[in-house]
Amino acid sequence: MPLVVNKVDLPFVGNSHELEGYLYGDAPVCIILFDGPPGSGPKLHRHPYAEVFLVQEGSATFTVGEDTIDVTGGQIVVAPAGVPHKFVNSGAGPLRQIDIHANDRFITEWLED
Repeated sequence: MPLVVNKVDLPFVGNSHELEGYLYGDAPVCIILFDGPPGSGPKLHRHPYAEVFLVQEGSATFTVGEDTIDVTGGQIVVAPAGVPHKFVNSGAGPLRQIDIHANDRFITEWLED
């Protein structure tokens, strides 16, 4: 039987609604629905699994390891497992993206205060 989850029923943290797969039918992923204003985004961190960012709207500057890249809606960024990464909304409007964690629960090591 399919499970339907309403976005508004998910925990809201900062600029994001968050789904941890283990809470929803043992889905093997976590999903962050990010919708942030200019200048917003998480500080430098890493995970023991890959994270995939599907940028839907807006502009962002990503740091992944030693690389800094500018992306816009329609592009996808992959941060490999164990590689420090962060992003910031570098545009003039909202940044909307879906962040997929290749794990059933969030495991995050924060590297900046």
